[in-house]
Amino acid sequence: MKRIALLCLVLMLAIPTAALAGTSIKMSYNGPPNKDDNAVHYFADTFKNLVEKATDGQIAINLFPNSQLGNEEQRMEQVMSGPIINVASYGGMQTVFPEMFATNIPFLFDSYKAAHVFFDSSAFMDKARKTMRERTGVELLEVVEEGGFLAFTSNKPIHSPADFKGLKFRAMDTSQVAMYEAFGAAGTPIPWTEVYLALKTGVADGQMNPPTYIIIGSLFEVQKHLTLANVQYSDQFLLINGELLDSLNADQRDALEKAAHEANVKTREFVESQVDERISFLESKGMISYAPNADEMAQFKKLGSPSYIDWLKVQIDQSWIDLAIRDAAKANSEGAE
Repeated sequence: MKRIALLCLVLMLAIPTAALAGTSIKMSYNGPPNKDDNAVHYFADTFKNLVEKATDGQIAINLFPNSQLGNEEQRMEQVMSGPIINVASYGGMQTVFPEMFATNIPFLFDSYKAAHVFFDSSAFMDKARKTMRERTGVELLEVVEEGGFLAFTSNKPIHSPADFKGLKFRAMDTSQVAMYEAFGAAGTPIPWTEVYLALKTGVADGQMNPPTYIIIGSLFEVQKHLTLANVQYSDQFLLINGELLDSLNADQRDALEKAAHEANVKTREFVESQVDERISFLESKGMISYAPNADEMAQFKKLGSPSYIDWLKVQIDQSWIDLAIRDAAKANSEGAE
């Protein structure tokens, strides 16, 4: 018996602690656990499976959709202070890293490919990742495509900025407030969980989201018109507590980082393959879609981009804005090849 016990002890000492105990990580994000309608859940589920397979189950990812662990600010505090993973929107980033809003300048990207080039390999993103880690202790792993380019919804036709005059629009964050005001509308920040009721009761006349979120929120029930202005690339940010990441061994960290990127590539393919189908679905629910012509798009850009940049200059250093615009121009050129 003593020899058997001794042998077991030797075997246990030969096995890394992480392999014995395993590492269980909570992952929080917005939206329902529905892969067909919620691209962030599609990403999270794909990421979970890739990580667990690559690490032979040494790392388990436990998913918490529907903001179960708290709102955007609460979840950001959690990932800064504890061993979790969080997928944050711009609303979550604004209090800790407002410089990221330079990537959300209206009409910054000409195509999906350009956005991919920018977020995967630009000097701006290299600087952003380094600064984010130094300031918050959080590592930014991927910029997750969540549903295509943003579109406006409303209960009156919107073909140009002039059609916004006098309306009240739900804003995702203060940057959108600035843009709506430039169009002649009032912008009011309203949490996602309250958007449907706000539109139904007239607290807001319209809002802006990619088609996938319009479907998730059943906003087609309370909005009649869909304006496909492609104002901003729709994305969220995969964040992990830095101490947690550093606690993993080299193989585990490599597996997690590779899984994050592979899951993002798969999510991009999924999202972009579904855009036209989602628009058709919204039309089948009674929404009337409209794609602004070149002149109307030029009007949107003429008003929307400068107003956003003027707002942003008060929030962050001009050098971040200049770097984002420069790198986006390079990405647009590469994306057009």
